[in-house]
Amino acid sequence: MDNRKLLFGILALFFIDSTLHILNWMEVASLSTLLLHAVRWVFIGTLGWYTLRSKSLTSSILLAMFLGIEVAEFFPDAAKEMKVFSDIFLRLIKTIIAPLLFSTLVVGIAGHSDLKQVGRMGWKSILYFEVVTTIALFIGLVAINVSKAGVGSSLQAQTEQVDKANKLLEQKHTHNVILDIFPENIAKSVADNQILQIVIFSILFGIALAQVKGERKEKMVSAIEGLAEVMFKFTNLVMYVAPLAVGGAIGYAVASMGYGVLHDLLKLLVTLYVALIVFVLVVLVPIGLMVKLPFKKFIEHISEPLSIAFATASSEAALPKAMENLEKMGIPRKVVAFVLPTGYSFNLDGTTLYLSLASVFVAQVCGIDLTIAQQIQMCVILMLTSKGVAGVRGASFLILVGTVASLGLDPQKAFAILAIDALMDMGRTSVNLIGNCLATYVIAKWEGEI
Repeated sequence: MDNRKLLFGILALFFIDSTLHILNWMEVASLSTLLLHAVRWVFIGTLGWYTLRSKSLTSSILLAMFLGIEVAEFFPDAAKEMKVFSDIFLRLIKTIIAPLLFSTLVVGIAGHSDLKQVGRMGWKSILYFEVVTTIALFIGLVAINVSKAGVGSSLQAQTEQVDKANKLLEQKHTHNVILDIFPENIAKSVADNQILQIVIFSILFGIALAQVKGERKEKMVSAIEGLAEVMFKFTNLVMYVAPLAVGGAIGYAVASMGYGVLHDLLKLLVTLYVALIVFVLVVLVPIGLMVKLPFKKFIEHISEPLSIAFATASSEAALPKAMENLEKMGIPRKVVAFVLPTGYSFNLDGTTLYLSLASVFVAQVCGIDLTIAQQIQMCVILMLTSKGVAGVRGASFLILVGTVASLGLDPQKAFAILAIDALMDMGRTSVNLIGNCLATYVIAKWEGEI
């Protein structure tokens, strides 16, 4: 069976399965509970059989996703403990990111490319990122103005959301977009997982190494190239844990929230996912057509990192596998190593769309009708504040609170959104990954490197 057809079929069944769960919770499903369970387990058994035969990482991850949902339904307490698998996986991934980025960037700059190309890729990437994320902001605005998901809502944050919000706000620090790009201590940047700072250090190191002549340079480049190869093998080993991590992450999310949380925020959630789908179809697909992207090949190569990003709601978790697969697709390592991690800070398409949408939603909940001028002002604020904060925990929520406060709205109204933040994060993280993988191909094509 074609992997692309399998992926689409499984994703379709995933949404059907989730819909049946929700309908069953709302007590409007026409099927009996017994029939629902039978259909779900026949499907899971079929997927398990296919996984054993194909030994595909993508199908293993999706099988784990469904099993996590089932465990959460029947054994919620056990499902909450499964989060440890996700935490282990994320820790291992974080150990990979810094040496992988460092080695691939340094070798790309010092060993293969000229310094002028680095500068060209830099300004081309920033230009592309700014245009696409601006479009995403306005699509979010249009979506929430059409759906009016917050109009007439009496939504109030529960104690759990208020406590979670206060913990995130306690960690808030002043964000200087320009200053925070540059590392003051590379060890601290690695420890804090500041991807953009690691990229800047690696670029400067690569430029410095490129200026060294003779045998010393050759030995250093050879050693760092060896490190890159080892880190890709390390990634393959860590991917064996990915299905467990995905099952644990999904099981924990479902067991912690349940489907009842969707009751008051379902319209917002649907608005977000529809807007994300529209963005992919109206913006990313046409860009792919313009650069003659081989869609079938592209989907096959991003399916694994995409399933990881969706289930764990973490772009970082998918970064090493995305880098490896894009290189297998035919994009040079020097382009992948530069564009993809840079996009993690500057090209957060799904996140910027969510921020504009959520900001207007909060205004609607407050009973305030923002004017066009106010919404444009909000977009300008988000263009600046949403850059370079990918490594900050709870960054999206902190930016949302700051934007809402700048518009004179009560930021506590945003606390209730945290109830479904995990579900929204899955969607926006997936679109972030798709957008960055496409951006990598676009820049490579622009540079004539395909």
